[in-house]
Amino acid sequence: MYEQTFKYMAHHNTTPEAQEAFREKKVVKNPIKFKLQLNDEQKLAKQQILDNTITLLAGQAGSGKTLLACQVALDGLLRKMYDKIVITRPTVSKEDIGFLPGDLAEKMDPWLQPIYHNFFMLYDKAKVEKFIKDGQIEIVPVSFMRGRTFLNSCIIVDEAQNVTHEQMEMIATRIGLHSKMIICGDSRQIDLKSKKDSGFTYLYEAANIVNNLTAITLNTNHRNEIVEELREYYENHPIN
Repeated sequence: MYEQTFKYMAHHNTTPEAQEAFREKKVVKNPIKFKLQLNDEQKLAKQQILDNTITLLAGQAGSGKTLLACQVALDGLLRKMYDKIVITRPTVSKEDIGFLPGDLAEKMDPWLQPIYHNFFMLYDKAKVEKFIKDGQIEIVPVSFMRGRTFLNSCIIVDEAQNVTHEQMEMIATRIGLHSKMIICGDSRQIDLKSKKDSGFTYLYEAANIVNNLTAITLNTNHRNEIVEELREYYENHPIN
C-alpha cells in the first residue's frame, strides 16, 4: 500500500521539486561489505527496523544499539534507499549549546564522537568523512529539528532516554515520506531531573498501539564479560 502511494505521488506531482523528493530509488544489488558483521540478534532486529517506519531500539550500554542503527542507515545510504542520514541526540536536558565555541558541527562534535566511531568501525573512514562533508550525513541538534521535514532520509536519534516528552513528539513527527527513524535509548541511563520526563520510555509503550512503530530490546553484551557482573553489583548495592 505504501509503495503504491509513493509511486502515485511520484507520478502525479509535476514540479521538478516534487519529482526529486518522491523519485523511486535505484537500489544497489550487490551486498555492501562492512568491516563488522551483525550477530543473529542484530540481524533479526534489523529486519524489524526495515519492516517499520519508526523503531525504538532499547538496550543497556554495550548492547550494540548505536552500531546497529548506524549499520542500517549506512547500508540504506550506500544502496541509494535514502539521500541522507540525519543524526540527532540531546546534549544537555535544556538543549543549550549556544555557549560552546565554533559552528554547529563543532558544537555538536563532542556528543557525536560515539556515533562517528561506530560509522568508522563499520566502513571506510575516508568515505564516511566525505559523506559528512557532502552533507549526506547531516547533524541536527534536537533543538534545531523543529520546523524540518525529513524526506528520503534515515534519522538516528541517539541517547533518546534523555529526550523529553515534548521533544520526542516533535522529533517523531518530523519524519517525511520514504524515510525511516531509529530511536536508541537506555532507560537505565536517564539523566533528566525526573525519569518520568523521558519521552523514550513513554513512546516505547506505544509500539503496541501505533501502526508501523515497533520497539525492540537488545540483550547481548558486546563489551567485556565483567560488565554484566558490575551492572549486577550496582543494581543490588545502591549507593546511599
